[in-house]
Amino acid sequence: MLHSILLLALASPVARAASTLFWGGTIIAFSSNDESLSVIRNGSVLVTDDRIAAVSSQGQPGDLPADTLRVNVTDQIVTPGFIDTHRHGWQTAFKTIGSNTTLLEYFSRYGEFAAAAHFQPEDIYLGQLMGLFEALNGGVTTLLDHAHHTWSNATAYAGLNASIESGARVFWSYTFHNITSLNYTVAEQIPNFREMAESGILDGTTTELGIAFDAWGPDPNVREAQQIADLARAYNVSVVTTHSLGGPWGNDNLPEDVEGFGILNGSIPVVFSHGTFMTARGAALLRATNQYVSVTPESEMHYGHTHPHAYVLQDQAALGVDTHFTYSSDILTQARVWLQSVRYKLSWDVLEGWGLPTRNPMGTDQAFKLATRSGGLALRRPDLGVIEVGAKADLVVWNARDSFSMLGWVDPVAAVMLHASVGDVWDVMVDGKFVKREGKMVAGKLDEVRARFMTSARKIQKIWRETPYPAAPQGKSPNGFPYVVPTIADTRRGEGNGYGELFV
Repeated sequence: MLHSILLLALASPVARAASTLFWGGTIIAFSSNDESLSVIRNGSVLVTDDRIAAVSSQGQPGDLPADTLRVNVTDQIVTPGFIDTHRHGWQTAFKTIGSNTTLLEYFSRYGEFAAAAHFQPEDIYLGQLMGLFEALNGGVTTLLDHAHHTWSNATAYAGLNASIESGARVFWSYTFHNITSLNYTVAEQIPNFREMAESGILDGTTTELGIAFDAWGPDPNVREAQQIADLARAYNVSVVTTHSLGGPWGNDNLPEDVEGFGILNGSIPVVFSHGTFMTARGAALLRATNQYVSVTPESEMHYGHTHPHAYVLQDQAALGVDTHFTYSSDILTQARVWLQSVRYKLSWDVLEGWGLPTRNPMGTDQAFKLATRSGGLALRRPDLGVIEVGAKADLVVWNARDSFSMLGWVDPVAAVMLHASVGDVWDVMVDGKFVKREGKMVAGKLDEVRARFMTSARKIQKIWRETPYPAAPQGKSPNGFPYVVPTIADTRRGEGNGYGELFV
C-alpha cells in the first residue's frame, strides 16, 4: 500500500515534556464568555499534553509538575496559532512561475485538471509536505486543505501522508471531481475515500478527513452531488468545502445550491471559499445555518475574482491563503491586507459622498480574530485559535524582544498585526508539540526532504517552462459573458503593455 511506502521519520529531535510552561511574556488570551481578547503582561501559559491547562497573570506559578519544560518568553508575545481556511498545499513546486497569471490561465495551466498528467505521487507528497512546513514556519498551525490532487489513489494517499507527517493540524479534504483525462472519475474515487476513512490511518494524528466538491450548482449532476452529501454524513467528516465563485465566473456553489442536498443545516461545517458574488439569500443562509466563507484577500486581488460582498459578511467569515505558490503563504499577511482593504473600502464609501470619516472603520483586534478565532468557528472547533483553558495547545511565540520591526511596541495585537513579519515567528507549537523552536523548524530529515523537493520542483518547472501559454480566450465564455482585456497598468511612458517579463 502506498501510504506505507512514502512515510518518512520526521519526528522532532526536541524531547517533549508532559507539561510546558511559557512564562514571563505578554499573552494575547481570549474569553469565550464575551468573545473578547485580553492582554496579560508578564503572564504564563501552561500546556499539559495537547491542551492549555492554565493561563495566569503570574510569571512563574508554583505547584508545577517536576518534569515541566520551562520556556522563558520575557519581552516576547504569545498568540494562538493562525488558522488558514482555504489552501491547496500540493502546488509548492509552482513557486514563482505563475506570478502574473489570471484565473482563466490558472484553470487551464496550473489547476487540478491541467496538472494531473504531470505530477507523480512523490511530487505531490513532497510539495504538500514542504508547503505545510512553509505554513508552520510562518505561524499557521491549522489549515483547511482543499486537496484537489486526488487524480489517482496513489496521489491522494501521497498528499494525505504528507499532511499527517507535517505536524500541522490539517483538515485534509478529499476532492471529488471527474478527471476524464486519466479516466479517474467520482465513481473510482469513492472507494478510495472509503478506504481512507475506514483504515484508521488518521487515528492519533492531527489530520482530519473532510470533503471538497465544486459541483453543487448552478446546474449540478443531482445524483452525483447527493451521493457526495450522503458520503459526508455517513462518515461524519470534519468539514465540507467548496469554491464559490458566482457572477460571470459561473462556478456558483452558493449556499442556496448546497442547501438542497441536506448538509447546510446539519452538524458538519461547510466552508465556502471566496464567496465571490454571494447573494443576499446566500448571506442570510450562512447566518441562519452558522456556516462561513473563507476570504482569501491576496488571491482575490491577484486573480481578479474580487470579494465584493465579503466586507459585509465578516461576522460569518474567516481567512485563507489559496494558491500559496503565487503570493504570500502566511495568514498574517492575509489579515493585514484584508484589514487595510476594508479600511480603504469603507472610508471611500464616505469620501465618495464628499464626507470625512470620523473613525477608523476596522480595528486591529478584528483582524486578529479573523486570523484566529473565526477560523476555529468556521470549522466548528471553538477549541482552536484561542488561548484559553481547555483549548488545544496550538501556540506561536513572536520574537518581539529582538525584532527591529516591533521595536518599541506597547500594544501586542497591533505589534503582530501591523508590524511583525513571519521572520519574527520564534516558536510554534501544535497539539502540545514544538514544530519550530527558537527560529528553526525541528522536523527530522528536513535537509533530505528539502533536497528531494528541489529535484521534484525542478522537474515540474521544466515541464511548465516548455509548455506554451494558452492563447487568450476570445468572444464569450460558456456562460455567455464576454472576455475583456482590462486597462493595463504601465510604469513607463509611451507604448508598452505593462505586463513585464517573467524571469523563469
